[in-house]
Amino acid sequence: MLIGPMASGKSTVGQLFAARHGLQFVDSDKKIVAKHGSIPSIFSAQGERGFREIEAREVATLLTAPGDPCVISLGGGAILDTGTQQLLANCRVVFLDADLDTVLPRIRRDTGRPLLAGDAAARWVEMAERRRPTYLKLADLVLTTRNKSQAELVEELSTLLNERQNS
Repeated sequence: MLIGPMASGKSTVGQLFAARHGLQFVDSDKKIVAKHGSIPSIFSAQGERGFREIEAREVATLLTAPGDPCVISLGGGAILDTGTQQLLANCRVVFLDADLDTVLPRIRRDTGRPLLAGDAAARWVEMAERRRPTYLKLADLVLTTRNKSQAELVEELSTLLNERQNS
């Protein structure tokens, strides 16, 4: 399970890690979009609260579905739901700890993030700082993304998980 602020690299790192280890990869935001339409349109029609309700249901479905182990990337705010937090207690949770310098090029390219409307950088920093204690509380492992490529992060995560499994 990968958690962290938006644009921290959860989807990319998750896909690469899953491919390397022969696991299925699931992006909770993509599941939401496939069932309910684009995230900006959900925000426009139902507001953030409506989106969070949809998100919590979809994440609960993902986390309770039987099946083979897989890598799941959660949307940055999915951890705000207390039910999701409880379900994450049964998962191996990795927090991708990103900084503004790392994510700024990504959030400037992607204008489809409703919570970053206006001053995207300032909004990102405010959300990341507010959510950070929750990310840390839920995480089994923390990966600092600053100055690291996705390949380096996958290698570091693989090493950390292997060390944990062998200890």
